[in-house]
Amino acid sequence: MARASTTSDAFNAVAEPRRREILSYLAGAERPVGEIVAALGLEQPSVSKHLRVLRDVGLVRMRCQGRQKLYRTNAQSIRPLHEWAGTFERYWQHQLNRVKERAEAMVRQGSPDLNSPDPNLKEK
Repeated sequence: MARASTTSDAFNAVAEPRRREILSYLAGAERPVGEIVAALGLEQPSVSKHLRVLRDVGLVRMRCQGRQKLYRTNAQSIRPLHEWAGTFERYWQHQLNRVKERAEAMVRQGSPDLNSPDPNLKEK
């Protein structure tokens, strides 16, 4: 099966960890390429390549200010990623509630060692 192009959609584009790093960094503010390079410790050609992919799928926008190119996230295009990931929030919230309930039950029972392994859980 042929691998999907990284520029085909936002999901493929963010599959690359460095692109996610760039998006996270840009979430705070609009930034020039040089600042992204310095902050993330990546080579400038690599950052430019990743920004091009993110721009092609619409996850970032670029504007020129003189000779400088400034990049920022495009929240509207990121929304589908957020909505998709949100479908799993209920699962994680359920798991966290179970952990909380278990810890509270152990405290109520006066368990001397909250760090002791649960005999009902199997080690991997």
